[in-house]
Amino acid sequence: MRNSYTIDANARVNIIATWRECWQRRDLIRLLSLRDIKVRYTQTFLGMSWAIINPLVSLLLLLFVFHVVAKVDTSGVPPLLFIVSGLCAWNYFSKVTGESGISIVGAQDLVKKIYFPRLIIPLSKALGGLMDLLIVLLFLFVLLLVYNYPVGWNILLLIPCIVMLLIITTGFGIWISALTIRFRDFHYIVPVLLRIGMFVSPIAFNTNTVPQDYKWLMGLNPLTGIIDAFRFALFQTPYDPMVMLMSLSIGVIISLLGLLYFVSMEKYIADIV
Repeated sequence: MRNSYTIDANARVNIIATWRECWQRRDLIRLLSLRDIKVRYTQTFLGMSWAIINPLVSLLLLLFVFHVVAKVDTSGVPPLLFIVSGLCAWNYFSKVTGESGISIVGAQDLVKKIYFPRLIIPLSKALGGLMDLLIVLLFLFVLLLVYNYPVGWNILLLIPCIVMLLIITTGFGIWISALTIRFRDFHYIVPVLLRIGMFVSPIAFNTNTVPQDYKWLMGLNPLTGIIDAFRFALFQTPYDPMVMLMSLSIGVIISLLGLLYFVSMEKYIADIV
């Protein structure tokens, strides 16, 4: 069992084989994703409206704290648009990360009965969360029309922004799912970290308003670069290139390490859960 705590030397080789198996079983990923979406909203009075109600509550809270009480600078962007653009990335990240943490533990009956790449479970969470991301993006586009806010060709940069968001979020989800298998405390730690993360991420404030001596701390947050990139694509707001590069690099590195760790301990998962 000792090897399950460290990254196996052959994990890099196993990653290719694992991804190949996941691709061969992509129908299973799709089915698990659709099941999650159905379970999430079935037998609820408001149905898929919860996909917009949850970020709306966060929106009102952040709007009051940062734009009624503190009145932070938004580089000329209406505060409502400014916050929703940040929530697009954060809402998806927090949802997938939170659900991925207990994904394998919650599917232990399936894990113990049949063999399939365990990586499929956190991948299905990332895919299932795309529905919520799409709904928030549609809400943002409606607000752009309501405000009659001019949008240029830079909006096409949203495509690579979303791809980067998917990569980093999936990587974090894989990390958390693997760590929760070994350390069940993460089931309680992750929600606390996500609550803190909502206020230290530049969802409702501009990264450029952070004092220069503390900007490096913003660079340690993988969501900083993605949120700033979203805003540049939508509103051409200024950003710090070094902070964005540092943030995205850390996000990709953590994601890759999470994948390595998950694959290295995959063969022990059925015994641990």
